[in-house]
Amino acid sequence: MLLPVLGLIAVALCGLFVFGTVTEKVGLPAVTIGVLAALVPVAVVVTAFLWVDRWEPEPPKLLLLSFVWGACVATIIALLLNSGAEAVGDLLLGTGAGGKISGLVSAPLVEEAAKAAFILLLWWRRPIEFDGVVDGIVYAGFTAAGFAFTENIYYFGRAFAENGFGDGTSAGVLAAFFLRGVLSPFTHPLFAVMTGIGLGIAASSKVRSLRILAPIGGYVVAVLLHALWNGAALLGGAKTFLNVYFLIMVPLFIGVFSVVVMQRRREQRIVAAALPMMVDARWIAPSEVPLLASLSGRRSWRKQARKQSGRDAAKAVGRYQSSVTELAFLRRGRKLTDEGKQRQRELLQVLKTSRAEAVRLADGAPRG
Repeated sequence: MLLPVLGLIAVALCGLFVFGTVTEKVGLPAVTIGVLAALVPVAVVVTAFLWVDRWEPEPPKLLLLSFVWGACVATIIALLLNSGAEAVGDLLLGTGAGGKISGLVSAPLVEEAAKAAFILLLWWRRPIEFDGVVDGIVYAGFTAAGFAFTENIYYFGRAFAENGFGDGTSAGVLAAFFLRGVLSPFTHPLFAVMTGIGLGIAASSKVRSLRILAPIGGYVVAVLLHALWNGAALLGGAKTFLNVYFLIMVPLFIGVFSVVVMQRRREQRIVAAALPMMVDARWIAPSEVPLLASLSGRRSWRKQARKQSGRDAAKAVGRYQSSVTELAFLRRGRKLTDEGKQRQRELLQVLKTSRAEAVRLADGAPRG
């Protein structure tokens, strides 16, 4: 009981430290503007990763924890280590060199490791909630979204503190918002997703060498991409930056999106293949198979339940559908461990209770 409390206290202290540090650097009015501006891109990024997570939704508390880790814990680790690297660089190579050392070497290594630490910890402590590439992408995306949110608050706040909203002669918060919030809201998530894919491959593989090399490879790719992005901004001019953006980052983003689409289709096939077994086990009714085999069918079912029986009925149907998906992924091509059997019993209980609740509400109980 004490460990979660200590964890919450530690996260809260990290958040207060980060907030205090940013406020001390740019001032409270600038921080307020930074928060308002940073809310827009983070909302877009979080919505995108929730879309990725539709087939096998992860527990909301874990998604929230991954976001908070990125926004507070990973940020403070990066702040302390990058500041140290910058100071050492200035001391050894002269004033001004430390910023380049920090941006090109320290930031990619430290920030990607800090973001990946949560995903690695989750894989170790909650393997039953982390079982494939999509899970790695989603958790990495949420952690990076939290990190980028805090970072954007600082950059937007600093731009406002130095140049206000901007005008024809100076680039203020509007220019910073365009560069970071419009052109590149997915840069941090894109880097972190590389590590997430590596950990997802490791989680779903039985080959020992792949379970070791895939996460390392994903982390190395994330660091190299991060270093390339920072290098284009620090060392190259506008032409170099645009070349890196359009010739490397945009195609890479399209490639990752294609991987996500293929993985979503794979998840649909896993669920569809498991449904006949569930019918044979009398976990679900035969008439429910077409409704459970596609996202459109599931959405229509929830919509109809809400229309006929109210919001609570639709929520019960949603819990029922989620438990079916979890059961399908739990049983795919593997022998259940004792932990897996316990998880199956829990999911079957959720399935039965949510189905009973939906039926009760459909039979005329007061609508929610």
